[in-house]
Amino acid sequence: MSEYCQKDSKELCVAKVPFFNHLAMDEMMKIVQQSSHRDYKKGETIFRDGEPLESLYIVHKGRVKIFQLFPSGKEQLLRILEPGEFMGELALFTDQKLDSYAQAMEHTNICMIHKHDMQRLMSDYPSIAIKILEQFSNRLDQTEKLVGQLSAKDAEARTANYLLELAEGKEVVVLPMSKKDLASHLGTTQETISRRLSQFQMNGWIEQKGQRKIKLLDKEALSAISDT
Repeated sequence: MSEYCQKDSKELCVAKVPFFNHLAMDEMMKIVQQSSHRDYKKGETIFRDGEPLESLYIVHKGRVKIFQLFPSGKEQLLRILEPGEFMGELALFTDQKLDSYAQAMEHTNICMIHKHDMQRLMSDYPSIAIKILEQFSNRLDQTEKLVGQLSAKDAEARTANYLLELAEGKEVVVLPMSKKDLASHLGTTQETISRRLSQFQMNGWIEQKGQRKIKLLDKEALSAISDT
């Protein structure tokens, strides 16, 4: 790849990130100079539980799933990252090791910035640190909600709640992950997810269109279930 193409690729990566895209072009170019890129094939591991947490990882292209793996072999999906989203933010504030896995869900390009470089950038541009903390707070809130649902709601309620959150005012949603990954995220099995969706369809609450496209026909019924 030519130097120009590499530079252009990095610029696009930086420009996609919410806590960078408010900066002026010359300021973003300073970040570009301190970043590196790496490609990952579908299914390839980006980082593992227990490894040193040394960089901020930004998804430039592709999709990444973040999950924890328990000794029993059970996988708990935490989140799926799209282009412009990031992971490894704790590296910026602590020296702890990674406590989760990151895996490419398709061909993925990752932009990496070492923690020491990021810390200097946050010192030079305090607005970056503030925006990172805002994003971190949102993730913490999402994780707390997930933990609360896993402990207090059954699989039916968790499935209904997930569909409603995914919809956000829309009538038709597309699952951003396979039913296997969705089951991992909601703390249940793929078979249970399939049964619950089939039951929702039989009740006239949803209409499944293919493997991942779902039309919500009765949000009130789903809301009643999600609140139980």
